[in-house]
Amino acid sequence: MKYKSNTGFTHGQADKIGVLVTNLGTPEAPTKQALRPYLKEFLSDPRVVEVPKFIWWFVLNLIILNFRPKRSAHAYSTVWTEEGSPLMAITKAQAAEIEKRCKAAYGDDVVVDFAMRYGNPAISNVIDSMLSKGVRKLVVLPLYPQYSASTTGSTFDAIANDFTSRRWLPELRFVNHYHDRDSFITALANKVKAHWEKHGKADKLILSYHGIPKRYLMNGDPYHCECYKTSRLLAEKLGLGKDDYMTTFQSRFGREEWLKPYTDETLKALPEKGVKAIQVMCPGFSADCLETIEEIGEENREYFMEAGGERYEYIEALNSDKEHIDALFEIVQENLHGWAVSVDNESRAKLATSLGADK
Repeated sequence: MKYKSNTGFTHGQADKIGVLVTNLGTPEAPTKQALRPYLKEFLSDPRVVEVPKFIWWFVLNLIILNFRPKRSAHAYSTVWTEEGSPLMAITKAQAAEIEKRCKAAYGDDVVVDFAMRYGNPAISNVIDSMLSKGVRKLVVLPLYPQYSASTTGSTFDAIANDFTSRRWLPELRFVNHYHDRDSFITALANKVKAHWEKHGKADKLILSYHGIPKRYLMNGDPYHCECYKTSRLLAEKLGLGKDDYMTTFQSRFGREEWLKPYTDETLKALPEKGVKAIQVMCPGFSADCLETIEEIGEENREYFMEAGGERYEYIEALNSDKEHIDALFEIVQENLHGWAVSVDNESRAKLATSLGADK
């Protein structure tokens, strides 16, 4: 096997520490042509779909990829902006804000960039770029508050797979969750409070998380428990009783049972139970995207209103809010603790040259 070398390396190059922020990903455009390769990469990930490969290959290539891209493209077209997909624009902005704080705290010693697990900018390409800038120690921060093998675990797979092809590996620190971090919970609570100050409270606060198959939970995935802990801590911070809020799960796919209660079925049933006004928040999403803007903001709103609801409000994700960036930077600082960069690059370069190195 031929291992990749660090392109652009020189012995006199200053060592750097890297911070890589990652999120799920997005198609290049809201078109059927762009959705097909994106969905194929996403749904081919064995962490996302735990089905025997030979069965899933036929289902994915002969059925799903012939029908879903067109439907998904239409959905993406309703949320697309001049900057591209909301997820791309927001993740880019989040990384830029984290970079500002790193620059203020560490100067030029820290390099910050972002990548997507699926699509572009690809994790492997961004790691290439960071290593070429002298990064020798790397913190990876996936923007998934609650750990799941299908998200955070898959991101680690991508990092590990990239590293298997490299001759020279950076030191690595990997953040696998922050679902119960007080600064994160406080940021969520203050977002809700700000909404209440402007619009008043509703009958119930719905905390909707992306779903996963129940089978994953039964096999040991902690995601379900971490979602419920986030909800409990947020409710405590807001002073809510057990009847004032609910935890639900959205975006199920396929025929098998997923984590319950389902968000859509819950919203269809609430008006009949006398709950006519609700506010919905998605604490598992670090950035607004298709699943929050279109699915929660529009599709599920229709379900609730058509069932007899009278008031429906979606509370935006934390996105690039200052308190959110502060919480993320806090995580970065903790993981940078104890790391320093080599400063004697001139001596290293002279020694290498004396030993015959050409750069």
